[in-house]
Amino acid sequence: MAEPIHQEVSIAAAPAEVYAALTEAARFAEVSAAPASLDASAGGAFSLFNGMIEGRNIELASGRRIVQAWRVKNWPAGRYSLVTFDLEPDGNGTRLVFDQCGFPDADRAHLDGGWHKMYWEPLRNYLARKG
Repeated sequence: MAEPIHQEVSIAAAPAEVYAALTEAARFAEVSAAPASLDASAGGAFSLFNGMIEGRNIELASGRRIVQAWRVKNWPAGRYSLVTFDLEPDGNGTRLVFDQCGFPDADRAHLDGGWHKMYWEPLRNYLARKG
């Protein structure tokens, strides 16, 4: 099993705004510039980046926490990782604490960099435009 990924990022927007951008299909599609389908309820399915990422929401605490069973479409059938987004107020912004475990060993470096490139940077840009 690969070493888990742990990242902490600061985002210049309130936790409620970060949460909405990560859980609402229309907003996530704007963030990622790719089709997204998200059922923002516990147990709800999601498909992101034109179907390349898929999974289910396990736990949703509005404005505070998102836990997902998350997978890359080309992983072996039934293989999911667990991702957790914890959102904490930080002045006028948000401190996002992210953890991912349970992914294939060979994918660690790609995933570690991918979160910055595909999530954090576009999220910051999107929220800066909306702010």
